[in-house]
Amino acid sequence: MARAFRTRYWRPGTDFLKEILRAVRGTLKDGDFLVLSEKAISTALGKLVDESKIKPCSLARFLARFWMRVIWGYFLGPLCRMSLRTVMNLRSYPLEEGARHKHLALRASGLLGALMWGSEGGIDASNLPFSLVSLPLEPGEAQAIAEEVAGALRRRLGREATVLIVDSDRTYSLGPIHISPRPTAVRGIRGGLGLIAYVLGNALKLRGRPTPVASSDPELGAELALRIASLAEKVMGHGAGRDVWEMASRFGVGLTEVTWEMLESVEHKPVALVRARR
Repeated sequence: MARAFRTRYWRPGTDFLKEILRAVRGTLKDGDFLVLSEKAISTALGKLVDESKIKPCSLARFLARFWMRVIWGYFLGPLCRMSLRTVMNLRSYPLEEGARHKHLALRASGLLGALMWGSEGGIDASNLPFSLVSLPLEPGEAQAIAEEVAGALRRRLGREATVLIVDSDRTYSLGPIHISPRPTAVRGIRGGLGLIAYVLGNALKLRGRPTPVASSDPELGAELALRIASLAEKVMGHGAGRDVWEMASRFGVGLTEVTWEMLESVEHKPVALVRARR
């Protein structure tokens, strides 16, 4: 059984622990898995960068103009079986905004991450206004937050639950082998592989599931964590959109013209409960 909980949009400064406790009070049971959106937590913590203030380097401009428009738009995109909508968006990748984004990606996740077509190293622009993007939680930071939330559930609600922090970026599986473009603290997942994991996963049609970034139970195995993350994603949805193009299209505005108020008008479900059949 999987159930998502709607909360208000978590702007920077939101007490997300209070929001979580309010959402699951009276519903959470011992043995449940509580799944949290990394993006929502990162936003609440204010781990945001305004890309409009970035002056891109020459390498970032090259990545925006050639790597994204040509290599992804005509070669890697089709190879990875992207939708026609996404491929066409890549072929017209915004040069100035894109160069700023690639500059940040180079600084934050290195070249291997910056070569990704989106969510480079976990950097995410969806469900954020204007030119803001969120930085990913570091694996150790995410682990500490998951343990903090699990402790609060124990102390304030009297419930023993395993907390998972999850990102929509895919982890690709081939039997017991699990690889992910972005870093993760969950044992059994080889993270931080950037472009390599994404291209291999999609070109070889490997099974892709949301990435568990951290768990309050360090012994939780990768396969179980991935199954829980997949179940949770089905009920949590994607807020205003899966990517910036989908988000901007939803509101009928430009890529950097989405506002906080627009985002608050959309249903957000950053918390989900997954319960095993008893």
